[in-house]
Amino acid sequence: MTLSVHWTRPDAPEVAEMMAELLHEYVSRYGPAARERMERFPDSSLTPPDGRLLVLLRDGVAVAGGAFRRHDERTAEFKRIWTHSAHRRQGLARRVLEVLEAEAFRLGYRRVYLTTGPRQPEARGLYLAAGYTPLFDVTVPPSGPLPFEKRVAEPVGTVLHA
Repeated sequence: MTLSVHWTRPDAPEVAEMMAELLHEYVSRYGPAARERMERFPDSSLTPPDGRLLVLLRDGVAVAGGAFRRHDERTAEFKRIWTHSAHRRQGLARRVLEVLEAEAFRLGYRRVYLTTGPRQPEARGLYLAAGYTPLFDVTVPPSGPLPFEKRVAEPVGTVLHA
């Protein structure tokens, strides 16, 4: 099975299933307000020159993805990190993070900022394991968005490229 990176646009066909499943998951965990939260910034912010959106394809099928947009001049904000429900627990989200970090660095960003929700313990665990610094007290039960940051540097080793 071949895994490849496909840089794309939010309105591309391969992104539709990803966004539909991501929206369904958010609404099932957080209720209808999650739809508004996902739609609160324009899709154009996830496109060049300041943002990017990727889909990991396995034999041509979208299995994971994610995006970033400009948070400030030196900071990329990661958004919509996703792994298809049938392909979880295979390290794909970690791979998405690595590729996004490398691309953010290439575009001149030196810091990544992201948030996840309090009802997404698997995402919280992923970001902690991937070296992200929590900007909240990890000893207190979460009640709102959980912000993280990470300094990014030039990638060492092999990162998938399109």
